[in-house]
Amino acid sequence: MPSEIDVLAHTQYCIGIYIKFTMPLNIRSEQVNQLAQTLAERTRMSKTDAVKTALENELRRLDGKMSLRERLRPLQARVLARPATGHEADKAFYDELSGQG
Repeated sequence: MPSEIDVLAHTQYCIGIYIKFTMPLNIRSEQVNQLAQTLAERTRMSKTDAVKTALENELRRLDGKMSLRERLRPLQARVLARPATGHEADKAFYDELSGQG
């Protein structure tokens, strides 16, 4: 969380209204820089637009990703839809099946 001093350093006050300026992204990794350049060349975009598009696509992918709970819900519904057998689980039987009995 930025401190109040950090916020003030990036904010300009003008007649009681303030406008917040953002700092540009500074990529210090040569590998990331090269990936951005390659994507820009292949898509015929500027490097900035290529990075923006890549970030938007990744965020969209993450937002659309189903959680484990959501992915298991259909399986859970199928299991719960089966009728109960009325039999109690036999621990000795399962232990023998697993080689523990």
